[in-house]
Amino acid sequence: MAELSVSDRPPIRVLEIDGEARMNVLSRALVAELSAEAKRAAADAAVRAVVLTGKGTRAFCAGANLKERRSWTDDDVRRWLVELHTALREVERCPKPWIAAVNGLALGGGCELALACDLRVVDPAAQMGLTETRIGIIPGGGGTVRLPRLVGLGRARDMILTARRVPADEALRIGLADRVSAPGGSLEAAVALGNEIAANAPLSVAAAKAAIADAWDLPLDQALERERSHYETLLPSADRLEGLQAFAEKRPPKWTGK
Repeated sequence: MAELSVSDRPPIRVLEIDGEARMNVLSRALVAELSAEAKRAAADAAVRAVVLTGKGTRAFCAGANLKERRSWTDDDVRRWLVELHTALREVERCPKPWIAAVNGLALGGGCELALACDLRVVDPAAQMGLTETRIGIIPGGGGTVRLPRLVGLGRARDMILTARRVPADEALRIGLADRVSAPGGSLEAAVALGNEIAANAPLSVAAAKAAIADAWDLPLDQALERERSHYETLLPSADRLEGLQAFAEKRPPKWTGK
């Protein structure tokens, strides 16, 4: 049985974790589906952004499926971590922006899934946290790596070592969330954000996403070189010329993705 429900609101693809009764937990099957969907979105020119949310109102993703893991050996856990890391990197490397519509709890692996997305739109009632130290482990899906890069070392230490849940207003203030939606409106707000992005040139969006990912932690001169290399990929594009022409003619551009 599929754990992701897929629907298109052209040019936005909406993925819904379809496990409401289990708080949309992060199972091994779900991780495999996420990896496959990242690859599918990357190859589909009609998709300009991906919105990921959880079914219902209680949880975006409440963490790993601990019932599934109770029978695992240590080697099973090791394999799971490799699978999880691989899937989340597929999300990050997808040239289409991913937007997490955090409609409820995003805890543990669920928070790590949201962190792997490019942007996070959070319901006012949502809570986010890396709560693993409460059950005798640490964040293992990239949380100790991605969270400090997003909110800074001090705030990341606070969240990870206390295992506390962060409310939406604090998440926005510290940069964990990018936008807070109206109550019950995280999905619609995330789709609207996706459409804002989709109004721009698709090759430019992909190059900008890649440039940010490649250059942000490099020394300044190397980072600038990396930015220039991504800029260079756009010089021969028809969309670059269309953007200049549309600006001169004071009309909306017509992007072809070429």
